[in-house]
Amino acid sequence: MPQTNTKVPFLRMELLWKTHMRVQVIRLFCGLLLVTLLSSEVAESRKGKTVRTSFEYKAINCRGYSASLTDFGGVGDGKTSNTKAFQSAISHLSQYASKGGAQLYVPAGKWLTGSFSLCSHFTLYLNKDAVLLASQDIREWPVIEPLPSYGRGRDAAAGRYTSLIFGTNLTDVIVTGDNGTIDGQGAFWWQKFHKKKLKYTRPYLIEFMFSDKIQISNLTLLNSPSWNVHPVYSSNIIIKGLTIIAPVPSPNTDGINPDSCTNTRIEDCYIVSGDDCVAVKSGWDEYGIKFGWPTKQLVIRRLTCISPSSAAIALGSEMSGGIQDVRAEATPAINTESGVRIKTAVGRGGYVKDIYVKRMTMHTMKWAFWMTGNYGSHADGHYDPNALPQIKGINYRDVMADNVTIAATFEGISNDPFTGICIANVTINMAAKAKKQPWTCSDIEGITTGVTPKPCNSLPDQGPEKIKACDFPKENLPIDSLKLKKCAYSIKHA
Repeated sequence: MPQTNTKVPFLRMELLWKTHMRVQVIRLFCGLLLVTLLSSEVAESRKGKTVRTSFEYKAINCRGYSASLTDFGGVGDGKTSNTKAFQSAISHLSQYASKGGAQLYVPAGKWLTGSFSLCSHFTLYLNKDAVLLASQDIREWPVIEPLPSYGRGRDAAAGRYTSLIFGTNLTDVIVTGDNGTIDGQGAFWWQKFHKKKLKYTRPYLIEFMFSDKIQISNLTLLNSPSWNVHPVYSSNIIIKGLTIIAPVPSPNTDGINPDSCTNTRIEDCYIVSGDDCVAVKSGWDEYGIKFGWPTKQLVIRRLTCISPSSAAIALGSEMSGGIQDVRAEATPAINTESGVRIKTAVGRGGYVKDIYVKRMTMHTMKWAFWMTGNYGSHADGHYDPNALPQIKGINYRDVMADNVTIAATFEGISNDPFTGICIANVTINMAAKAKKQPWTCSDIEGITTGVTPKPCNSLPDQGPEKIKACDFPKENLPIDSLKLKKCAYSIKHA
């Protein structure tokens, strides 16, 4: 009988056993690693899970240091007040002003907050799913003095509530985001205003005073208590890519109000408002005359406006410090009371001059153009009745409008006419129920060329050879030389 070789099967069994043991060891190791990772995640989740977010945007300056609001105790549940978290974060980050500046990142969530103030060399950045909710606890809105060029508050004679996002005497400050939202929850304030229960003037959403190099961009602003964006006594300002929406009946919810500012650029914004989409200002009656700080060198372009009860662009009525060199172009207005409106009165003093508008389109308007020297609405009874405003050098060119009720109403002031009005290459198609007299003119002087319907006699036609009249000055304003840089960040946050 042949002898069986038992060694070979034994070796095979030994090999199989060793392989089995290796697999078991690997499984055990992987299991221990998984348990460690899970334990780490559980421990981390107890603290609050952290994530890393990368984002890019364009800004006047990039920052050397970034932090998240959650690093300072911020809670985005829509119920917890984050006023102290914002204040604490900004106070801490201000130490980096001389070290490349700092950025505060607001992650996705609903961040309830009262008023807070920014610092210099600082960026506030809102994630696309971040919503700042304005607090309805009036204790979270400090009261400050009236603006010196106004002498009193707009809603009440006393002071005013500080704006939601505020700053004064700042340099290089940016409020931006990936179209994140700031919701003013304005109904709370509108009701108080209508019931005349306000002791102080309502807050604005964003306001900077006595500041230089400001950027406000790529945000959605909703339901402001009053004006939305208010740079005042400031210079070198870029306002870009904003969506601003308020209910049409809401009181005084102006979109953007450059006020006694120099070198400002407003572009690529969409505004639905209960008041003027852009209102250019410079102080009120004797207070504005005394303060004497004009708004000048202002560019407005690619602004889309819907405001059934107000203007796409208003100059005044508070213009007592003067308004000069405003250039507006490529600005559609839809279902808006007036395209361009100049508002002033005896007692205002000041001036509105060197105004240029071109390539504006309008659809469904009450007025295409409106100027009035009878606006009234004085700060108090102490205005000087001899302080007459000077309105001159008002230029409109390459304008198309349709479904318009009144082409223009130009009402100057007796013994103080509005002069130097120039209108060229303008076609206004009147609505079916338009006024029989499309133009109303008094106390004005100027010229036209290529204008339909035929203007009033005080604006005589100069013939087709003057079709290039009323054009912009050839030199650019300094604000157009201020270029934005590309900034990129990666930030770890809860």
